[in-house]
Amino acid sequence: MEMKRNLVFLSLLALLISPLSSATLRIPSDAKFPSTQAEKLIRELNLFPKESINVVDQDHSSALTGSKLVEKRFKFPNLADSGESTEDLGHHAGYYPIQHSRGAKMFYFFFESRNSKQDPVVIWLTGGPGCSSELALFYENGPFSIAHNMSLVWNEYGWDKASNLLYVDQPIGTGFSYTSDRRDIRHNEAGVSNDLYDFMQAFFAEHPEFANNDFYITGESYAGHYIPAFASRIHRGNKAKEGAYINLKGFAIGNGLTNPEIQYRAYTDYALDMGLIKNSDYESINKVLPVCEKAIKLCGTDGTISCVASYFVCNSIFNSILARAGNINYYDIRGQCEGSLCYDFSNMEKYLNLKSVRDALGVGKIDFVSCSPTVYQAMLVDWMRNLEAGIPELLEDGIKLLVYAGEYDLICNWLGNSRWVHAMEWSGQEEFKASPDVAFEVDGSEAGLLKSHGPLSLLKVHDAGHMVPMDQPKAALDMLKRWTQGSLSGRAAESQNLVSSI
Repeated sequence: MEMKRNLVFLSLLALLISPLSSATLRIPSDAKFPSTQAEKLIRELNLFPKESINVVDQDHSSALTGSKLVEKRFKFPNLADSGESTEDLGHHAGYYPIQHSRGAKMFYFFFESRNSKQDPVVIWLTGGPGCSSELALFYENGPFSIAHNMSLVWNEYGWDKASNLLYVDQPIGTGFSYTSDRRDIRHNEAGVSNDLYDFMQAFFAEHPEFANNDFYITGESYAGHYIPAFASRIHRGNKAKEGAYINLKGFAIGNGLTNPEIQYRAYTDYALDMGLIKNSDYESINKVLPVCEKAIKLCGTDGTISCVASYFVCNSIFNSILARAGNINYYDIRGQCEGSLCYDFSNMEKYLNLKSVRDALGVGKIDFVSCSPTVYQAMLVDWMRNLEAGIPELLEDGIKLLVYAGEYDLICNWLGNSRWVHAMEWSGQEEFKASPDVAFEVDGSEAGLLKSHGPLSLLKVHDAGHMVPMDQPKAALDMLKRWTQGSLSGRAAESQNLVSSI
């Protein structure tokens, strides 16, 4: 019956598409298209992972970590000397076995706050899907960045100045995380969020001194899917007293993909407003919107092949904009990509493949998969699902949501994010819509526009693209401080014990 429904859908899709010009709708016939898209994403960041995913044989897995947790305090090689010991730094790295997986172990970095151990615990999730969170660690909001000589320099605006900061390589197979069983490769948010829930249970069991701290989930891009699902999973677990209680206070989505139906509809509006396309292009590309919206509705919350079909149809809108806009950097439309290169994050791979670094981290012979095309393809059935659906319940129970977006990002633009936030039905919807936009000021200058009501906040960040903490690091740190302190519209309390940057 499922196969029959899928064939009916694809036949209907073909009929809907056929009247449209091939110049408007570009759906490749090549069956390897998702792989091509994943490879393009990776190359644009100047990354060249040796493997497409970390799946190792059982003997290798057991030899590396056995069945127990593997964690160590460490100090990165080539880190500018601050005179602090490994114990003083409070930097940890390692693996936790994922309880309900078949053979997965998730790798993470944990950096204790440079201010106070009583600061919130903040987890960061990078999107992709399939890109390692080390991208954010070294290029956005981590304690340090990588210099060209492969040394590390302290980041004046690292989020460890206001939180105890976790970066996790997920979904399984990404970064240094791995499995010995391919059945652990995830295809939907149920699998992703269950793994993250198991990870946090293991983390707080090992670090009970942080278990009562406020807990916040943050991330960007495809993490607009991960974050709401993970927040809902924790909330359900807390209510059911399923595991150790996690003191979830809020979740923040940066330039995320959360409600595709609304966000894909915003692409042409944003592109026209920003001068990327002309009115004639706008009218032409918009002919695909009804097909895209119908495809997303058929995908629903649990579709399979219909969700993959909607990925092809709806991404033709984005690709058509790019075809007309030229060689722009769709993460930051103020610039262009040179050849196939939009950013150069290659130092991350070079650094993490140094023997001295791998020895310090204890990763053995596990490959570092900076971005996994296999994970990307596995998540195609998840791409067009609406993750906004679970958010109202969290808001009603007082769990805070911050949606922020850099104004120059095209791929997860602020307009689409603003629209889904405003359209979300919850008890405070009308009051939120009626609330004014106010200046988000940093050092007396307007760094963005903020709208808030109750637990919900929306922030448009000026002079930033897709990666707000990279483009506006000071504003991003101030945002985190003020949001976690409950004073996003005001000034953050001054921290008294920050370690000086080096």
